[in-house]
Amino acid sequence: MSVQGAELLPGFRCHKQSEAIEGVLPIGRNSPQRVAHELYAEKLSGTAFTAPRAQVLRTWLYRIRPSVGLGQFSPLDHARLRSAPDAEGVMTPNQLRWGPFDPAANEGDFVDGLVTLATTGSALGQSGIAVHRYTATRSMTDRFFYNADGELLVVPQTGTLTAHTECGVLEVPVGHILLIPRGMKFRVAIETASCGFICENYGAAFQLPERGPIGTDGLANDRDFESPVAAFEDREGDFELVAKFGGKLFSAPIGHSPLDVVAWHGNDVPYRYDLERFNTMGSISYDHPDPSIFTVLTSPSDTPGTANCDFVIFPPRWLVMEDTFRPPWYHRNVMSEFMGLLYGEYDAKAASGFGPGGSSLHNCMSGHGPDTKSYRTGTTTALAPQKLDHTMAFMFESRTILVPTEFAMRAPELHPDYADCWQDLPRGLES
Repeated sequence: MSVQGAELLPGFRCHKQSEAIEGVLPIGRNSPQRVAHELYAEKLSGTAFTAPRAQVLRTWLYRIRPSVGLGQFSPLDHARLRSAPDAEGVMTPNQLRWGPFDPAANEGDFVDGLVTLATTGSALGQSGIAVHRYTATRSMTDRFFYNADGELLVVPQTGTLTAHTECGVLEVPVGHILLIPRGMKFRVAIETASCGFICENYGAAFQLPERGPIGTDGLANDRDFESPVAAFEDREGDFELVAKFGGKLFSAPIGHSPLDVVAWHGNDVPYRYDLERFNTMGSISYDHPDPSIFTVLTSPSDTPGTANCDFVIFPPRWLVMEDTFRPPWYHRNVMSEFMGLLYGEYDAKAASGFGPGGSSLHNCMSGHGPDTKSYRTGTTTALAPQKLDHTMAFMFESRTILVPTEFAMRAPELHPDYADCWQDLPRGLES
């Protein structure tokens, strides 16, 4: 087994290369007649061959064995994993909120601990997303996983996870995100129990949003995304390969580790990103800007400017606006918003039970905004410069309605009295 060094490869979706054994990467061609050390050349294509050059995602892998020669796949039951469209989903315009799920409630590894909270679109139609929670209480050692339905954006909330992928190893602590490309094989190792959120993106791959008038720097910067260096596993044994395909899980026996890539080059690779490096934009005159200025990644749809999914964060930042209600304003949105809190307090829900590990769903045109205490604070506090610190909330935002799963609607973590946080808002027209 090759052991990964400390270095990582910077850059977002740019062409990179890495080799764990010097001289493996072929020069001047991708698939020579014979690869060094009798390795196999294999191409992973994340987009169609005829996609525009600027959108093409592909990586050449040079591996000990090709991705063939395993046992037959058989269906694998998973009681709480769902894909869109979810025939058992519960459609509702009500505002929904969940408390933190108990990490000890699911004994098992990363795959065992997947629980779907909401879905939208179609996994078969390659549009929309699913929102999952994961809990891992043990490492995946003899088990590997890949997802043919979409890429996985993993947002840890407690506990560091280590992703061993075909391209190498990435350590992902709380405050970072991990993106695993569609079809990339991996396993997750942990030191202590880990839990968090996942956006399964069925649609176009996540990309950095256009900056427009912001200019050439700001928001998430390309150089802060990190990919692994090549690190291969040369292991044989009785292993299991789990595939998510067409909305279902399948399991096949495999006699070796599929993470046996000795070298690779391309741009369809896993990466991590430290959310604290986000260069936050904001108003320095008046009004609270639209939350789109906090977009880290976007999955575009066929409608320009209307995302299949946006990944948005609310990081530490200064509030300095004059004559302005500084918390997020009350609003109704054509986009559906699933929100979670990783740590700290969220400034619009600080008093109403929205703590770390909690989440909420405000669907298309469902009104939402600050609770009563946050409203009163926002309308009476002296408007001196204020630092929101030691906080990190995020949002998965989709152009289509998110349908909660039956599990999510019956979970004891669901707050049945969530709407009460607005019931004692004072009426207008008071003298």
